[in-house]
Amino acid sequence: MKNTLCSLLTLALFSWVTACKGGDSSGKAGASDAGAETAAAAGRTLTVKGSDTMVLLGQRWAETFMKKDPSMRIQVTGGGSGTGIAALVNGTTDIAMSSRAIKPAEAQQVQSRHKAEAQETAVARDGVTFYVHESNPVRALSLEDLRAIYLGDVKNWKQVGGADAPIVVYSRENSSGTYVFVKEAVLKGEDFAPEALTLPGTAAVVNAVSKEKNGIGFGGAAYGKGIRELAVKVGADEVAPSQENIQSGRYPLSRDLFFYTRGAPSGAAKAFMDFALSAEGQGIVSQVGYFPVKPKQQ
Repeated sequence: MKNTLCSLLTLALFSWVTACKGGDSSGKAGASDAGAETAAAAGRTLTVKGSDTMVLLGQRWAETFMKKDPSMRIQVTGGGSGTGIAALVNGTTDIAMSSRAIKPAEAQQVQSRHKAEAQETAVARDGVTFYVHESNPVRALSLEDLRAIYLGDVKNWKQVGGADAPIVVYSRENSSGTYVFVKEAVLKGEDFAPEALTLPGTAAVVNAVSKEKNGIGFGGAAYGKGIRELAVKVGADEVAPSQENIQSGRYPLSRDLFFYTRGAPSGAAKAFMDFALSAEGQGIVSQVGYFPVKPKQQ
């Protein structure tokens, strides 16, 4: 009797567990199998986050790569270089896009949290460009002029060879790598003038300047549509943000655009980055309006 009762209890427990799983002993698919399928699908998802400057480029790479490998799902989102690097530190993105070099403190956070170095890969070249309205007669400004405008020391266009009109200054949010780059390369570490109007992305800056005839803003060269890009005065020369000048570094605001990973990229991240650096991927860089990096081409 005791053995019979144990057998009945065992059978009842088995049936209850099977019912909770949504399957039976015949091996039919249940909730646990669906969960495994979901996990497998998630394993084919690559997250790429960060620089707003690089969002268009990242999306174009992702679209082309997913056509080649339909099993892959690549999510590309912006938010700024600082946001992307923070996501790399918290482990919520596979690849961080950044239009500035990672800071030592950020690299240390990656190392301490993940026991892996932040791996830097230059994937494109860019030149930070200052934009004005197409009707503005000013064609070039020196770095000193730009610094004075963005520090608030120069407030009228006539002070730099333009019309007698107040300068409307547009900037980026402080999570932006472009903001950090301009603060370091142009403002020499000083703070932007308090009257500078902060906008959430380069596209927003371009849109604002295209509508404000006395405006000035900055961003990546690829976004210079509907406005005019200023050349930068270097001595007696006016150096335009052209491909030749940016790739050679002659344009004084040239920079690399980076991908960062936790340690050496592997798996889907490596495949995607290899594509970005391939001849086809670097061709997309040119189509979007940036400039190829100069390492070996596949």
